[in-house]
Amino acid sequence: MDRYVTRQPIKALKEDRIVGYEVLFQKDYNSIYSSSDVAVADTISDFLMQNSDSFADDKLTFVTFTPALLFRNTPKIFDKKKMVIQIEDHVMIHPLAPTIIRKYRAEGYEFAINDFQFSPSFFSMLDFATYIKIDIGDKKEPKDRTSLVNIVNTMKGLDKKCIATGVKEKEDYELALEINADFVEGSYVAEALAKKVNRMEFLQGNFFQLVVEVSKDEPDIEQIEEIISRDAALSYALLKIVNSAYFAMRCRVSSIRQALITMGISQLKQWVYLLSFNNDSNHDQALETIMKISFLRANFAMVLSDHVPDFPILRSEAYIMGMFSTLQYMINAPLEEILMEIPVAQEIKDALIRKEGICGTLYKLILSYENAEWKSVKAMSDELGLPSGLLAQTYMDCVETVNEIWNSLIISAEQETDLAEERTHA
Repeated sequence: MDRYVTRQPIKALKEDRIVGYEVLFQKDYNSIYSSSDVAVADTISDFLMQNSDSFADDKLTFVTFTPALLFRNTPKIFDKKKMVIQIEDHVMIHPLAPTIIRKYRAEGYEFAINDFQFSPSFFSMLDFATYIKIDIGDKKEPKDRTSLVNIVNTMKGLDKKCIATGVKEKEDYELALEINADFVEGSYVAEALAKKVNRMEFLQGNFFQLVVEVSKDEPDIEQIEEIISRDAALSYALLKIVNSAYFAMRCRVSSIRQALITMGISQLKQWVYLLSFNNDSNHDQALETIMKISFLRANFAMVLSDHVPDFPILRSEAYIMGMFSTLQYMINAPLEEILMEIPVAQEIKDALIRKEGICGTLYKLILSYENAEWKSVKAMSDELGLPSGLLAQTYMDCVETVNEIWNSLIISAEQETDLAEERTHA
């Protein structure tokens, strides 16, 4: 069986703050004592060993471990201060579970209990758990609101933190608020954060790097292109101005490199300095999360497009498709209206607006992968002719790229703050 892995954000319910990510594997636990569990453990353990650095972030990492993974000390490849060990009912009933869990707890690891139920096996593990995860989005077996409230109140009385999972729709999010959960997880989380943005803004550290680069005596066009290409708002703003009546282009410009050449260094500097007067440097976590999503989608789409036979657009255009998939959250307008302002390929418009065509299938694949909808992922990857086993490693490589870039942006933002303070005290 193909193995996939993705991560989903866990958000503080009453704040626009991501506290961690759950790493989700495609899994098949038919019998926890069968040889298949050992095979699954081998696959997951090897993958985590090779990619533990990809999860590196300033957030918590939640991972569900099988008994076999716990017994072979797999959690120890992570920093215990950033690792939360998730356990399910099949771990709890294992005869050696209390011993191994007690050992990890004594070493400083925190635990979360998945899909908590009022039953003896779950209560037996409560002393070890910091987080209680409650699935509120199960439409096949919807939980009674009173029952959910009772679970949350009981757990909070025991000083546990409650995470509402399966939050896929607005109604689920509102239910999480009603039952007073502490955190939420699910595909709706990103959309909930996105609704907090709705303004054109550039990431502070990214914009600062651009200002520094264009201010050099001999600006590096390749470096400028790289900086702009990882920021959806900057990319959109550049393409829009180059294709405006001011430049009166006969042919519409659709790539960042072409736009930079058209504008020229002198006008590029003026444009960047003009933006600096309008740029609100106080970005929030909601904006940062959406930018991370767009940057990750852009890289993922670009790399995967290399492996799709007869893909109809260039890899740079596949990158733009992923990058612009979140523009409607940064500009208060429908995506169809936004894309009319810039000359992106029709295949990109069809993909982002109607999810049609080969590009639309790739876009749907990326969305399904984000949401751990593994059946859809398998069907669409087969449809696109993507090689088996490519997705998981490609995704984690892209996550690592985003993390590395973001760390550099944070450093740039800190440098900008230090310089501003020095000018203030000068």
